[in-house]
Amino acid sequence: MKTIDLRLVSHSISRGDRIREIEPNIREDCLLVEDGKAIGFFLLRVPRSISKLVRIADHELMSDRVPKTNMGRKVRRGSTEDGKTIYEVVSQYSCIIGTVPAKKHMRRYYTTRSSVHGHVSARPFVKSMLLIGRECLNLIRKITPDIYASHMEAVTSSVPKEWLFAGGFTSSISNVNGAAPLHRDNCNVNGAVNAIVCTRYNASGGNLHVPDYNATFDQRHLSLLVYPAWKNAHAVTPIRPTMDGGYRNTLVFYALDIT
Repeated sequence: MKTIDLRLVSHSISRGDRIREIEPNIREDCLLVEDGKAIGFFLLRVPRSISKLVRIADHELMSDRVPKTNMGRKVRRGSTEDGKTIYEVVSQYSCIIGTVPAKKHMRRYYTTRSSVHGHVSARPFVKSMLLIGRECLNLIRKITPDIYASHMEAVTSSVPKEWLFAGGFTSSISNVNGAAPLHRDNCNVNGAVNAIVCTRYNASGGNLHVPDYNATFDQRHLSLLVYPAWKNAHAVTPIRPTMDGGYRNTLVFYALDIT
């Protein structure tokens, strides 16, 4: 596996900024290293054992069997002859499973389990996501045992056992057509990594960009990025469906600091 040495660069992108279209510059399987230490890795395609589960999870998520938070966003499609902009409304939705932290501003003063777990119709989705999370952890242990060891130490020292999901995370969020602006995952466990599996059908763009390193990952269908999302601000480039019903989805596994 190729090693990519991540080096800090200057940039003018601020928190909350939307990212323009950027061509990926990380397009192959690689180990991500900073100051001589491995901090993550990128795979263009997950092993078959994971891809089979991902297809199940993706299929279930797109069905009515899984409750989701639904939104919509406008995508510019061109202009009319008189100069008016033509927009298409693209479906955008998400689903969180596993642990949901307390949020006082929403009058939820306690940590709880996602309500999705209580829906019988969502059980195949939850089970497949649980297995994907475990398989990702096994892959991290196989490819980067040092990252696995530091991840598990950080998580188990910050998260009570009853709030773990898939053995080494607390939660998972599936984001369909969500091009997040520049942000950092401040609520995650420091020292832990995220596992991000991407699926896409008839859609371009939607690649993770880390301005601190000028790194943009080619998150094609069934790719996997393992990365410490608490460490650097990151954003997603614009997602553009190329056909009706096209979408880009990420299955993200992460560990919240709920000590």
